[in-house]
This record gives sequence, structure tokens and C-alpha cells, in this order.
Amino acid sequence: MKTEHVMMGVSIAAALAVLPSIALASASNSALSGVDTTEAPRVTQAVDSNAVSALGNSHLLFLTNATPTGAVVDSLPMNHMHLILQRSALRSSALESLIAAQHDPSSAKFHQWVTPTEFGDTFGVADADINAVKSWLTSQGFTVNAVYPNKMQIDFSGTAGLVRQAFHTQENHYIVNHVSHIANASDISIPSALRDVVVGVAGLNDFKPQPLHVPPQVAQFDSSKHNFKIKQSSATNAGSPGNPMVNFTGGVRGFVPYDMQTIYNVSPLYTSGLTGSGITIAVVEDQDMDVSDWPNFVSQFGLAGYGGTFNQFQPQLTPSTSNCTDPGGATPDGESIETVLDSEYSTAMAPGANIWVATCSDSNDNNFFGGVYLAADNLINNTNAAGRPNVISASYGYGEGFTDTASKTAIDLMWAQADAEGISVFVSTGDSGSNPSFNGFVINDAGIDANSFATSPHDTGVGGSDTADILNGNTNKYFNSTPNAVYGTAKSYVPEITWNTSCGNTVAAQQLVGLSALQFCKNALIYDPYGEYVTSESGSGGPSSVDAKPAWQRIVHGAAKDQSRDLPDVSLFGGSYGGYSWVILCTGAYPCTANFASPVELVAGTSLSSPMFAGVQAVVDQGLYQAGAWSPNQGNAAPTLYELARNEYGGATGSAPATLDQCNANNGTKGTSKCVFYNITAGGNSTQCIQVAELSQVTPNCYFYGTIQNYLEFYGPTKVGLTSTSTTKYNANTAAFSAQPGWSFANGLGSVNAVNLLSAWKKFDYLP
Repeated sequence: MKTEHVMMGVSIAAALAVLPSIALASASNSALSGVDTTEAPRVTQAVDSNAVSALGNSHLLFLTNATPTGAVVDSLPMNHMHLILQRSALRSSALESLIAAQHDPSSAKFHQWVTPTEFGDTFGVADADINAVKSWLTSQGFTVNAVYPNKMQIDFSGTAGLVRQAFHTQENHYIVNHVSHIANASDISIPSALRDVVVGVAGLNDFKPQPLHVPPQVAQFDSSKHNFKIKQSSATNAGSPGNPMVNFTGGVRGFVPYDMQTIYNVSPLYTSGLTGSGITIAVVEDQDMDVSDWPNFVSQFGLAGYGGTFNQFQPQLTPSTSNCTDPGGATPDGESIETVLDSEYSTAMAPGANIWVATCSDSNDNNFFGGVYLAADNLINNTNAAGRPNVISASYGYGEGFTDTASKTAIDLMWAQADAEGISVFVSTGDSGSNPSFNGFVINDAGIDANSFATSPHDTGVGGSDTADILNGNTNKYFNSTPNAVYGTAKSYVPEITWNTSCGNTVAAQQLVGLSALQFCKNALIYDPYGEYVTSESGSGGPSSVDAKPAWQRIVHGAAKDQSRDLPDVSLFGGSYGGYSWVILCTGAYPCTANFASPVELVAGTSLSSPMFAGVQAVVDQGLYQAGAWSPNQGNAAPTLYELARNEYGGATGSAPATLDQCNANNGTKGTSKCVFYNITAGGNSTQCIQVAELSQVTPNCYFYGTIQNYLEFYGPTKVGLTSTSTTKYNANTAAFSAQPGWSFANGLGSVNAVNLLSAWKKFDYLP
């Protein structure tokens, strides 16, 4: 399909011309001054395909006891797999030292970013070792398509038969959650001579990250009541899980850009010319959108005058490997709601930014790794500075338990490279509480997990919050009864709680029925004999089982006393209890019209939270650059966010400052006018979980409080519980996870006041 794109305000060439220059490294780049990673080749023996070593965890562990439905035929094409290379300990240490210095304002290497080529030459695998791997792949019958500039991955293609012969593993068909998949049945083996320089192969299975949003609702505006009536739902219906326990019969509300700009105090920056102008945000996707949606959105909500631009394209390496093909869907009936959401709500917060919708196909005919990964990876490895964005938002994910070692390593090295190049990356943490892999269903047969796409220490994980006004009964205090000219009603910041749709929502339990969440859930069994209201829908957070805790995550009050990279880092609005609050999209099937005379689509999820924070970052980037920053790029935002939070919340030890209480989100606008963060301390993301007897399931990290005798009128006796770190007791200390003062697994550092964030960031960077 021919790539479709549209530019608003200026042409592509002109848009690129006015971008602030991304800081380019050169042969004399001071970032690499004193960095000596010279080393001898590590492949020192002849490569013998008969002398092999197994690579541990190179297959999906959760499939170990699964029964395949059949073997994949040898002739099946397996295109654009990625062989992931292993850098030496010397180069790994040097890279982390450089990135730490790049984020340290007192270092001479502060914000001295590198290029993809410099990254590969300094921190990648030696050319001789790469050539040894390439030669072996070719000898096995594979086609080597390209070595990435980072010198950490080789794009190659072949067939299932070649994979079986070369890597000593069988590709099988499996059925998982009623969906057909392909995966290798066992760990792979490679020649022992290559063992030190190869992590594994990404793309031996087709489990790919999924979009993290709630199914959209089609709704019609009621002008007499200034709210929306749900007309049609693609969400679950009776006889399936996840129906809302509370139905708001009077209608629901749809937030617009004005509301989000007001709540998070971004709009005052627009009056000083800070709109994200000159900053490029790339949203990475696996399906196109109707290109008429974006201009419709900016026109409907009064954003067209800020000069933002839009471009939808397939990012390629140079020379092209053709691993990023057009996924299609650029039509009203074929577009991706995820793509629409990401592009429109990054613009909602940064209306002057350049929005790149970078899409690559997920089709197994084109690649076996995943379009979202390829879109991001190809952008980060673009050797032309004009082809790299300042900010990336990725609203996809799956748990680390669903990720093999090679794929996880590839994700982490990609975000580390982005960080070293100065690109700020934001990733949604998930929509199913303490395990992000169950979006749209209920946690079962799995324990606590974290989004594999977000647990790198080189990205910023964004969780989901909910406005507290509905459950608190004080909406009139924070919202006007009638919309303004751009359909907004928010007056100011609104107190926030953790987004949690389940009966595990402690605020809902207390405000609606005066009970604990546990008793609320027990009582629900009386009215829900088939489990139709059982759900795990909630903003996600949890500890990584792969990545270690970075030093900057240890420094703030409330930091978990573990050794894991923990999520989330921050939160913005993601959804609401009972499905009352949403954001409005302008889609091809349901375009926005004046006064919402025709139906629109409403959507929610942490897929909303991440692009909104990316938009906030774009505005901050422009403000810092305008104030004299050497580069518009900030790299990973998280290290700075935690430093700024320590000033308000206090350190991990010692007494907490008065500002910890002052910046509590529960205070609303009272006393929080100078706060950078709104510390979300109410609620939590402990949700329901199940264990189905007839499926012989074992669901860890679940405190069972009852049994559904015939779950969904199909599965028979099923235990139901709440996610917990204990299976014998359930309280605020064991719930997985409760909000708390300071940092928490429920909402990280909380949400932000954009004006104060920019001001504090300037001081951190020693800017006027």
C-alpha cells in the first residue's frame, strides 16, 4: 500500500528545516572523550556447527508445559528475525557510565549526545565478531539483510526449516487464550565459538506487544445535559468478564484537550509561546490511521493555530532492509484506534509539536518480531539526525513473563541507545493492575509482573490515574456545568486517585458503600453469580524480574526496598471507575463535528497517559532550549524527575519534608500551587484475579475470598480473589499495590504541574 501522509502548516522539508538541531556527536565528540573501549575480538576459535552450546531462556517459559497443536512446516518464511548480540562487560560498563554523566549537570559530558554510528563503534560488538556471526548465518542458508548501526543486532531471514537445522529447535503452533501462535518449543543452540557474542534470536515467536487501551465506546452528545450517552460498545457484554459494577445511567463525560491541559497546567505555557514547537514526537505503531483524523481533531478543539504538523510514514534503515512495510489501515473502517489516540493526545498537550506516526507491519509475512519494535528501532538507528525524533511514545506492552531473553535484551538495548542519543522515551505501563498481560480480561495463571516494554532503566514508565471528583461527590468544585468554546469544562487541577475499575478500588468501596475493598468484593458475589463484573482493569505497576533498580530510583521517599526496576515512574489520567470518564477521539468512522452533532468515539487506558506525558515533555524541551540549553533533547526523563521529586517528597531515608503532605493530590488546588508533582496517595491497583479449577490453573499472588460456582456460565467452579503479595491475608500492606505517600507501585511519583515542572527543570539544568 502506498504510504499516506499529510502535513499541516508546512511541508515535510520545511518542518525538518525548522527543527532544533539534535546534538550531533563527531569524531571529536566530547561525550566520548576519555572513553576507551578498544578490545580484541572475542570470537577466537573456528566456528564449528557441530560443537554447540544452548542459550538459556531462549524460548517462552510459559509454553514449557503447553501442548502444541502441530509442527510448523519447514517452508514457512521467517522474515526479518533479529540476532541480538552481546557486548562485552567493558563496553556495557562504559555505556552506563556515559549515560550517567550525560544526565549529570555537573559533568562535562552533560547532554553531550552520541549518534547511532558513534554508539555502534564505541559500545557495539567488534566488527570481526560481527563478521564471524554473519558468515555463520550465511553458511546456514540464511539471508543477512543488514547489521544495524548500533552493531548490536543483525537482521536476517530464512525459513522454519533453516531455524530448526541451524538453531536446533522446532517451531510449533500453539493456542493461547483462543489465539493461534507460533513459537520455538525449546531453547536454541548456537556454535560454542559464538557463545560470548550472541544473546539469542528475537523473532522466533510471534507474541507481540499489544495496545494498552480500553475498548472504545461510540457515544452521542446530549446537549441538554452536556454529557454523552453510550450508543454502541465494543467492550464486553453479559456473559463475559469486565462489565462495570456501577452503571452511570445519566450519561458519561468525555474529556477534551482543554481539560487535560488545564488539569496538568500546560496551557499557561502556551501564552509564552511554549507549545512544543520545533520538537518532534514519534508515536510508534503497528497499524496506520486515517490521515484525515488529525486535522479534524486539531480543528475541532481549537489547536490548528499552534502550527503543529503531522506525518505518517514507515521508518527504514539506510540502506533499507525493507523490514518496515506499510501495515495498512489508513481507512475509516481499518484504522487503529491506538494510533489515533497516540497521535491526537500527544498533540493535545503539545499542539505546536511535529507528530510523526511511525508504523511498521506486524504481519508474519513481513517480520517475526513486531512492528512497534521495528518502528522505534529504525528511528533510533537512523544515521540522519533529521530522521530521529526528540521524543518517543510507545503505548504497547506485555509482561516480562511473556518475553524471551533475546527479545527483552533487544528492547532494553534499544531504549539505552535512545537515551545515549538524547531521545526521551515514554512507555505505557499497562491496563491490568499488577500484571499488564491481561488487558480486557482477568489475571489468571500468572503472578505479579511488569511491562517488558517499560522496565528498561532508560525509559519513563507512565501509569494511569483517575479524577476523584465523581466518587468524592464534588464535581461542581472542579468542573463547569457547561462547556466552553472548545468544549472544555475543567476549572483547575482535580484530585486524583489510582485508576482501578475493579471492586479492589478502595476509594470506591468506601465512598459508595462504606466498606473495605475486600468486603466490597465479597458482597459483589451475591449480585454477580457468574463473575460478569470480575475485572483486572486498572493502571499497571510492579517490579521487574529482569532489570535491576537504577540508582536514581532509590533516592526518593517511598521507593520500594527491592533490587528491581519498578513501575510506574509517573502517572496521568488513564480511565475511571465505572467507565464514567473518557477522552474524545476524532476517528475516520466517527469524525468530530461542530457541537458533537454526530456520534464520537470515547477511549481510555494508559495508552492515553504515555502520549500525553510525551506532549508535556515536548513543551518542556522547547522551554529548556529557549532558555539556553545546549540541546533540545533531554534523554530519559526519569532520572531528572526523581531528582526533582526528592526535593518535594524527601529522600529514601530520614524525615519527610512538609512538602510531602502539601503536594498530596487529595489537596486539589489547596496549597499545591508550587508543587511539581501531585502525589497520588488514595486507592491502588489491586484488582480481581481468578483460578479456574477445570483448567488446573495455579494463580500466584492472589488472595482468594470466594468461589464462583459457574464462571461465565461455562468454566465451572472458579476461585476469585484480589491481587496480593500474600495468599493468607489481605490488607493495605499486602494488596498489590496500594497508593502511598511518596513513590508507589500504584502511581509512581504521581502526576505533574507542567509550569512548575519546567521551572524546576531549569534550575536542575542551571538555566536562568
